[in-house]
Amino acid sequence: MKRNHYVRTIICAVVAVAFLTGSSPPKAEAMKTVRIPVSEIDPTVWGRAYPTQYEMWKKTEQPEQPGKSKYKRGFDADRITYDKLSEFPFLALLFNGWGVGVEYNEPKGHANMVRDQLEIDVTRVKAGGVCLTCKTPYAPKLQKEMGEDYYGKPFKEVLARIPGQHRTLGVTCSDCHDNRDMSLKISREFTLGAALKEMGVERGKLTRQEMRSLVCAQCHVTYSIPKDKEMKSVGIFFPWQGSRWGNITVENIIKKIRSDPANGEWTQSVTGFQMGFIRHPEFEFFSNNSVHWRVRVACSDCHMPFVTVGTRKISDHRITSPLKNDLKACEQCHIASKEWLRKQVYAIQDRTISGFIRAGYATATVAKLFELTHGKQASGKQIDKTLYDQAKHHYLEAFYRVVFIGAENSVGFHNPAEAMRILNDAASNAAKADALLRQALAKAGVTVPKKIDLKLAKYLDKRGQKKLMFKPELQIKDPLADK
Repeated sequence: MKRNHYVRTIICAVVAVAFLTGSSPPKAEAMKTVRIPVSEIDPTVWGRAYPTQYEMWKKTEQPEQPGKSKYKRGFDADRITYDKLSEFPFLALLFNGWGVGVEYNEPKGHANMVRDQLEIDVTRVKAGGVCLTCKTPYAPKLQKEMGEDYYGKPFKEVLARIPGQHRTLGVTCSDCHDNRDMSLKISREFTLGAALKEMGVERGKLTRQEMRSLVCAQCHVTYSIPKDKEMKSVGIFFPWQGSRWGNITVENIIKKIRSDPANGEWTQSVTGFQMGFIRHPEFEFFSNNSVHWRVRVACSDCHMPFVTVGTRKISDHRITSPLKNDLKACEQCHIASKEWLRKQVYAIQDRTISGFIRAGYATATVAKLFELTHGKQASGKQIDKTLYDQAKHHYLEAFYRVVFIGAENSVGFHNPAEAMRILNDAASNAAKADALLRQALAKAGVTVPKKIDLKLAKYLDKRGQKKLMFKPELQIKDPLADK
């Protein structure tokens, strides 16, 4: 029976791949487009022309039914916020020293993008107006009007330039659609447009399927915020230099971040190192030769599957995980049962989480070893520079890989093989750094305990009193109305 089940599984996979490679996903029935006024951002105006899509989009601000996703819970009717630092305590140690180490929560859907920023500790938007780049449809307009001031001016000051009724508006119609004909467009030319140009991508040759992923890649990517000598934000870019289309690797992302001191956005408390960061790299991870990418699946196929409304077939604008949508997206191509598919997703995510925890604690242990090393240096111990530098190199390689997987929101599912490769490399680099530091300390006459106490309570329990930028009761209407 097991053998027969295995054979059926292989047949299902082959049929799915054959289907995907042999034809494009089902196309929506042609519908008459309505021209929206030039530069119109207000989603209610778009909604009058496309009421069904608009009503679906509005549901992105609503709570989700609990229990459908094992690791990505969003928020429920009680608006419970899931704290990633408490869930993975080693992150509190690794991120101690800046905003993410104070508060790091699961997001609550597209409509809540700006609201999440207003509800989180103020240190999370310390970088300035640049923090709005992926959060508000007004970002391209603000960047064009303000120039360099857009990046470094205080978050609150840049937010105030958005019309009051739209200050809490998250991503909306104008972010993805051309007002003239509803075709897909890239609205973030100063980020994604620049990154594609640097990679040599010919925009005119992009297929509609590729565009159905690229509109998501305007935000579901990692980015770097370079700083000047006063640690003021002076720009934003995607660290894709050295990569190519369909092969944006974690190695090249790390290489770019580490290549310029200006990309050091914060100082890690436990080591004293100036660090960069990696943020929600869904597109990079998914597009790097994953199985679904190879058979031309787009982000929208899974997260905005086609639904029938009356006699029309349209994309579901609720934009959610296939798990939270009862795997309806998967049924478009796969013939296996929902129960079987769900188990496969959970199995991938379980393996990813297991590897993430192992690599994360190993990396956190190295950070504490560096803290010990620096303490011994301060007391006059001579630490071998060659061993120290090698250890630091491997530590940073481990750190960025752990952060990459922790920040990527599919818990490994977008690219299972790549997830395990990255985590194995993270663990390997952490082990090398650990051995090198122990060797350097032993050479200096320091006895190092076999087990390092991470003292996680220090980083979890003493994150400071949470400070909000605005009064919660004012956030939905206009967070600056009382200023």
